[in-house]
Amino acid sequence: MARWQPNAPERLVVAALDLFSERGYENTTVIDIAERAGLTKSTFFRHFPDKREVLFGGDGMSGLLAEGIAAAPAAATPLEAVAHALDEVGRDVFVPSRRAFTARRQAVITANPELREREALKGLRLTASMAEALRQRGVPELTSRVAAEVGALVMKITYERWSDAAGTEEFTEVARRTLGEVRAAGASTLGDNT
Repeated sequence: MARWQPNAPERLVVAALDLFSERGYENTTVIDIAERAGLTKSTFFRHFPDKREVLFGGDGMSGLLAEGIAAAPAAATPLEAVAHALDEVGRDVFVPSRRAFTARRQAVITANPELREREALKGLRLTASMAEALRQRGVPELTSRVAAEVGALVMKITYERWSDAAGTEEFTEVARRTLGEVRAAGASTLGDNT
């Protein structure tokens, strides 16, 4: 087997998703994943620290969200900056060709408590990343935290809605609509009189 294999991380992710779907997460080993991908165990560990991480892609999403917030227009409100970041993520990551994969990934995660826990931890890191990016824009601490929490909720709901295999809307469309719904729900819940 060649020492360097093209697209090794993607191949490992697809192999893991297939095996987790077929056998279940707990009945799949790193060796199983590597063999299915046509790679070695050492290649697996070059890209992922353990089998749990194979479906979570490191911290790339945190960076994309932070960059999207930083790139928002200077006059953008904190939530507008978060919406700008969600637009960027939709254009770069959650493209129509990934919808079926995303739906399969979500089904595997939902079926396994250890993966649900890892997904929750990832959500906390995304929220912290958004809050820090907002603070870097000069947004006060509390406002940054609230906007990041709202952004995380919007992203979670959008991801769930968008990953429905039968869906046809772009991620950005779903995100913008969801943000409007969450803002309206917040105003109604808080009794906003404005």
